[in-house]
Amino acid sequence: MPSCNDWFTRAETGADIPAIRDIHLAAFETPLEADLVDALRADPAWIDGLSIVVTDTHDRPLGHALLTRCHLDDTPALCLAPVAVRPEYQRSGAGSAAIRAALAAAEESGERYVVVLGHPAYYPRFGFTRASTHGIGVTIDVPDEALMALPLDETHPLPPGTVRYAAPFGI
Repeated sequence: MPSCNDWFTRAETGADIPAIRDIHLAAFETPLEADLVDALRADPAWIDGLSIVVTDTHDRPLGHALLTRCHLDDTPALCLAPVAVRPEYQRSGAGSAAIRAALAAAEESGERYVVVLGHPAYYPRFGFTRASTHGIGVTIDVPDEALMALPLDETHPLPPGTVRYAAPFGI
């Protein structure tokens, strides 16, 4: 298995779409996440350059991280979801590489805030903290520690508000 030094990251291209779908189908028990990526690709929440693939040395996509537009009340933010890695490459650093590249691309494009609904032991390594401590919530019932937020620019603290996801999320 490649080490984290062997991972390459880049924005998805049209040629990557079937591989990205296959990654999500392999990583999850149902097609919901793969279908969500396809639906988001056709939604106004899609932002070119913020769908990141992690590849091996042969440019074969093995993992994927997606950032799309959401809002904290009326403030533009990004939602990190879904994130997936082919099962045989999980726990190899591929997912972390994809997430770090996605966050860097978002910061470079001038984005300020990212939210994620995910595993509370995983996402803090990227700087995410409990969203409720910033006055951020959601309209569905989720464990408080699972909703996290990250300011990409420390000069702009996270604003309070309710996360409004893109329509394909169904939230």
